[in-house]
This record gives sequence, C-alpha cells and structure tokens, in this order.
Amino acid sequence: MKARRWILILALCTLIMSCVRGGTYPVFLKYQPVGTFPSLSQKVGSTLGISPFKDLRPDALYVGLYMPFTGRFSYFKSEPSLEKTIQESLLRVLPPYGVKPIVLSAWDGKPESLKMLETDSVLTIEIKKLWIEGKSSISHTNVRTSIGFLIHLGVKQDGKVYTRNVEVEREMITYGLSPDKAQETLNHVLTEVFDSYFSNPY
Repeated sequence: MKARRWILILALCTLIMSCVRGGTYPVFLKYQPVGTFPSLSQKVGSTLGISPFKDLRPDALYVGLYMPFTGRFSYFKSEPSLEKTIQESLLRVLPPYGVKPIVLSAWDGKPESLKMLETDSVLTIEIKKLWIEGKSSISHTNVRTSIGFLIHLGVKQDGKVYTRNVEVEREMITYGLSPDKAQETLNHVLTEVFDSYFSNPY
C-alpha cells in the first residue's frame, strides 16, 4: 500500500513538472548588509570613487539556469544589468557607514593615477563569475551557486592598489528552483561576499 502511494506521488510530481514552462525570468539582485563596518571610513576615507564595473563572464545576459526533471529549461536574467545592479547597491548602502560614494567615468587601475583623483579612494570590480544552476532528479533538485569577483581598491593616502580575488561556491538540495528562490539565494551569497569584504577591504 505504501509502495503504491509513493508511486502515485512520484507520478503526480512528474506530471506537474512536465507542465512547467521554460523561458527567461527576471531576478532582482540587491546587496543588503547584515554586518556593520565601523572601520570602513578609516580605511577608504570619507569619499569613495566608484569606477565602472566590468562583466567578464562569457554570457553576460544570464545569471542562472534551472533544468527540471521533465519540461523545458528556465533561464534567469538580472534586471537591470549585473554591473549596474551591483553598483547601485553600493551607492545605496555605503553612506550610513560614513563613506560617500561618487560615480567616476573611468579609472585605469594604476597606483600612479590615484593622486589625480578627487576622492580618497576608488573601487572597481571585475565580475568573473555569478551563476546559479539547479538540476532536478525525480526526488529533489541540486542547486549550485558560484560567485567570483576581482575587486580593486585604490587608496590615495597609501599610494597603493589593493586587489582581492573573491571566490564563493555554495550547494544545497531543494525541490525545484523558482525565480524567487534563485533571487533569494543569489542575494544571500552577495551579502556574504560584500559583508566579508567591507569588514576587511585590505
């Protein structure tokens, strides 16, 4: 009797998943700090230039993929673009920590150019990887999230550029991968990455 019940449940799950439509779904990424950074303004100064970020991923259009057990694949896309999303998050969250972010048109990344800046420091990020992928079997979904940033921070007072290579990978088992779940997971990892970085930028 129990065996029949499980067969019926699995058949129903398979039927439901087979009806799932694929397509492309927007996800809205946002860095929302959890920690506090009492020494951040001491390290980067009261003004931080934000130089344009670079998305170096092979396919910059998407941030994730869900492969159901049956049915069509679903793709996740950042709205707005990933570089703009991350930049806008930093512009929003830094002022409460005594750091005024100022958007710069460009920065060559060289220590020699720091003395020409009107800000105390300057930040730029190369996005090497940001991806969430869910692959379902008949009973569960394996979800893998990976983020890779190369963060460059130039500090005028030190005359130095501090570069941090950040690599984070997380795996979990769940049931399906909706756009909302993909968004929640990516935002959680983004918070983990930036909270750790701003706690100790160099």
